[in-house]
Amino acid sequence: MKDLNEKIGTYRWTICGLVFFATTVNYLDRTVISFLREYLAKDFGWTSVEEVANYADIEMAFKLSYALGFIFAGRIIDKLGTKIGYALATTVWSIAAIAHAFVTTTLGFSVARIFLGVAEAGNFPAAIKTTAEWFPKKERALATGIFNSGSNVGAILVPFTIPYLAENYGWQAAFIITGAIGFVWLILWFMLYEVPVRQKRLSAAELQYINSDPVDAAEVNGAATQKLSWAKLLTYRQTWAFALGKFLTDPIWWFYIFWLPDFLKKEYNLTKYEIIWPAAIPLIIASFGSIAGGWLPMKFMNSGWEDFRARKTSMLLYAFIVVPVLGVQYLGGINMWFAVVIIGLAMAAHQAWSANIFTTVSDMFPKHATASVTGIGGLFGGLGGLLLTALVQKRMFVYYESLGKIQTGYFVMFLICGSAYLLGWIVMHLLAPRMEKIKV
Repeated sequence: MKDLNEKIGTYRWTICGLVFFATTVNYLDRTVISFLREYLAKDFGWTSVEEVANYADIEMAFKLSYALGFIFAGRIIDKLGTKIGYALATTVWSIAAIAHAFVTTTLGFSVARIFLGVAEAGNFPAAIKTTAEWFPKKERALATGIFNSGSNVGAILVPFTIPYLAENYGWQAAFIITGAIGFVWLILWFMLYEVPVRQKRLSAAELQYINSDPVDAAEVNGAATQKLSWAKLLTYRQTWAFALGKFLTDPIWWFYIFWLPDFLKKEYNLTKYEIIWPAAIPLIIASFGSIAGGWLPMKFMNSGWEDFRARKTSMLLYAFIVVPVLGVQYLGGINMWFAVVIIGLAMAAHQAWSANIFTTVSDMFPKHATASVTGIGGLFGGLGGLLLTALVQKRMFVYYESLGKIQTGYFVMFLICGSAYLLGWIVMHLLAPRMEKIKV
């Protein structure tokens, strides 16, 4: 890889770095609220049961809007292109993140989360489209794993910064400061980004390498432009394989991001300062999983494996790595750090899975349809997360919290976490056994 980059150039990795930065900001803005619950509860006078219920309502508002945002996000980004589409999404979600500081009710937070969710839905369709434009097939999972690790970095920054900002400057400042970072990214984006064929910083050798896949050759410079509507895309088994894979596994990541701090506090009676490292370490482990998840299928492909075999073997391995989370509370009862590490491995496996499931879109669909298909998958993933919150976290968590037995609720949730990926892999295998490219 090093010799290859020295020979042809590395500007594509600069673009990957920009997408990594955007994804970091995206997750930073959405995760901030998970460490501000106690400050909001204090200011608004919530009881412990009201805190769980209201937080679930606020989370559901975000998830619903995030899911519905995908209806428009992929199509808009395919229409506007990555440069303008990505910039538009980041501008709106940054404004929405800052707006949280100026609301004073649960309803106000729900409205702010709605605008945040709709705009943040643009990140992954734009990121996957950028990756498809800038990387040949064998490097896409690695590039996706790298930029997707930004979701971990964004979440990692939260426990180390948000409690400090809230204690010293107020919870409102936490929303304003984190939201403003998106505008720094916008400056860099307009300075450095252009599609490969128009990017003057790109060498001819690197451009040729980016467009080296025979399957994608006809699409260089937008040569293949036949529009694929959602109605048409939904007739393909490949679309349903991706969408249902996201529906079954995305909600698990939502659970870790939004509820892990609460689980650690209530399971081990941690204070807001004691929780910093236990909450951060799983996310740090997950960052390595994201990158390794992209590296492994590339290793298989370089060894001569067919693309689909490399991708599916890797995903099956990641699905099995999640399984030990079924016993996380038992092992955590022996030592809290056993639970922290097991959750970290499960989160790492999710990110490895995520790097590959996103890459299946560019494996199975032409470049001009990747953002739209990613949008469909994002919609299904968001709906899965909404359904899980409504049926499990909103109802079950509130019920067990009222009984003083919230650990039972988390036990059921970890059973779901441990089995979701194997089920997702089976569904994807049945629908797209060889992950064939669609015939338009």
